[in-house]
Amino acid sequence: MSIVGAFMVPHPPMIVPAVGRGSEKQVEKTTRAYEKVAKKIAELKPDTIVISSPHSILYSDYFHISPGTGAKGSFAQFGASGVSFEVEYDTEFVNRLTGHAAETGFPAGCLGEKSKELDHGTMVPLWFIKKEYNDFKLVRTGLSGFDLLKHYEYGQMIKRVADELGKRVVFVASGDLSHKLQDYGPYGFAPEGPEYDKRIMETMGSGRFGELFDYSETFCDKAAECGHRSFVIMAGALDGQSLEIEKLSHEDVTGVGYGICTFIPNGEDKERHFLAKEIQKVDAELKKKKEASDAYVRLARESAEYFVENGRMMKVPDWVPDELRGSRAGAFVSIHKFGRLRGCVGTFLPVTDSLAQEIVRNAVSAVSEDNRFDPVEEEELPWLDINVDVLSEPEQISSEDQLDVKKYGVIVECGRRRGLLLPDLDGVDTVEQQISIAMRKGGIAPGSSINLYRFEVKRHY
Repeated sequence: MSIVGAFMVPHPPMIVPAVGRGSEKQVEKTTRAYEKVAKKIAELKPDTIVISSPHSILYSDYFHISPGTGAKGSFAQFGASGVSFEVEYDTEFVNRLTGHAAETGFPAGCLGEKSKELDHGTMVPLWFIKKEYNDFKLVRTGLSGFDLLKHYEYGQMIKRVADELGKRVVFVASGDLSHKLQDYGPYGFAPEGPEYDKRIMETMGSGRFGELFDYSETFCDKAAECGHRSFVIMAGALDGQSLEIEKLSHEDVTGVGYGICTFIPNGEDKERHFLAKEIQKVDAELKKKKEASDAYVRLARESAEYFVENGRMMKVPDWVPDELRGSRAGAFVSIHKFGRLRGCVGTFLPVTDSLAQEIVRNAVSAVSEDNRFDPVEEEELPWLDINVDVLSEPEQISSEDQLDVKKYGVIVECGRRRGLLLPDLDGVDTVEQQISIAMRKGGIAPGSSINLYRFEVKRHY
């Protein structure tokens, strides 16, 4: 057998009566839908249940799989210590999964923190499931900071292990939707909140999993969702399968979105290999962009690729035009991969003899010295999207009223500390945000006496 069923479910602790103490009645529709999920899982009689939880151990560059033979947990932190769980892990499944990861160099395994405490993103689904069915072993995994394609690939690996072991496996994708649906909710309101909930319920309720890749990181952050990557892993575990889909419920009465959908595989479907389709689409878009790139971006790309492949900085090529050789300016080189930042390094004033050298130097630094990321590997090069921003000379200003987040970048100065933020960045909507981020980048404490500078950029794609 393989994946015999998959379920998209939320994890509000208050849905458990001992925690909610009456407030669970607000989400009665979600409760009834959850009970249907539990009964369906009991009918499927899985040997193994895989739960992906946003509240399990989370690393930026690694998918953590809970190790050991089992774990315990309770809702004590929510005032209900009497509601407790003890589960047995499917060590055979975990060993096979971690073995595949090691063999292929995929960043997943049982390394790192070895907490045996179950998280509420795991326990809420278990509370419903164990009322109907207990003859299963558990595999618990966290999410990661990787791009969405990597999460889908992880789901494919989980499916591969299920196929190889011949077990009946159910996948449970635990995750709430937006946390910003109502002014009275715990996180307030943002217009992206209702938009996310509407979109994700349409995407999941129709099984159009390819659309999951179209949700930008900024949009998801503004919506304050917590389950998107969990849903993407589940989609990967259902790769290439025709599905019977039922959208059971969606509620937002608490200011947080709770959505429940069921997915039952019923045979292969060659049209549902969504990762392969997405890679083809991205490849075509990048090739088209490379062909249209100007000299600035072409130079940055060649510099980055040369350094990654050869381990040293290249000289400025003969083809570079005089406008780059004969001028000096600060420049930033920004690198993205599958929609996520992969590196960004620059100079707000020139430190080399020419703009061409500035771009070469900063492109190398972006792939090798941005301390937020590991150095770029050679196999990543075809998937890098590179931009170059050329900066005007900074101009000191007397007030933040002279800033415009779309037009001007900002430099915040306090003594020897400086923080810089480029203009027109996705997710930066106000001058206050712009200054605050620049201060954090420069290590400048809130409330410090600061000097402000503004600059313009010419962006090359």
